[in-house]
Amino acid sequence: MIRLLLDVSVVLDILLDRKPHVELASALFAAVEKGRGKAYLSAHGVTTVHYLIARNRGRRVAHRALHALLSVCDVAAVDSKVIRAALALEWNDFEDAVCAVAAAASRCDAIVTRDASGFKGSPVPAIDPGAALAWLGPG
Repeated sequence: MIRLLLDVSVVLDILLDRKPHVELASALFAAVEKGRGKAYLSAHGVTTVHYLIARNRGRRVAHRALHALLSVCDVAAVDSKVIRAALALEWNDFEDAVCAVAAAASRCDAIVTRDASGFKGSPVPAIDPGAALAWLGPG
């Protein structure tokens, strides 16, 4: 089964109904719900999503959103080993480095993001939501 780490931006496209990206991100999420792949969120991404949803829509909405996400997605652990490996990458965007290493540690096949350029040199390839959806195949 294809394992995908979802970047925070893709998750927020769905939860905040960010047009025009919400349609593709929602289709990807639906494919995962149907069992065509397995999705992960980085542990630090979970807290970021909660913070941003709570700030935009309120704490109660943020809690419901996380419950819905976690009913479909697993969490890619972020521990001291992941943090050290991310630091060793010496990327300008440390959050992207942590995502890349967490994806590798969780044996993900790809990171799904709208900014693949932020993942140059990643141990796991970065692909956009359309490519991820195509990779999961027709449903």
